[in-house]
Amino acid sequence: MSKVCKLTGKKPISGNNVSHSNRKTKRRFVPNIQKKRFFVPELDKFVTLRVSTSAMRTINKLGVYAYVKKLENKGIETGVKL
Repeated sequence: MSKVCKLTGKKPISGNNVSHSNRKTKRRFVPNIQKKRFFVPELDKFVTLRVSTSAMRTINKLGVYAYVKKLENKGIETGVKL
């Protein structure tokens, strides 16, 4: 399963582990993706999304419907059918 957030588009990036002796080895920084069920009162139904925890915080502030509409107004394709 891919580690990509449906709303923010966050995905793994690469970087380095740096030791005390300054040796560098490759590593991956993966976003904290969770599968979460949200209730959308505007549509009166539940929606299941794979979102990052930072997106969850924004959803708690704005609501799912408002957040998806805000992203669509910016021209960001979310892939979420509301």
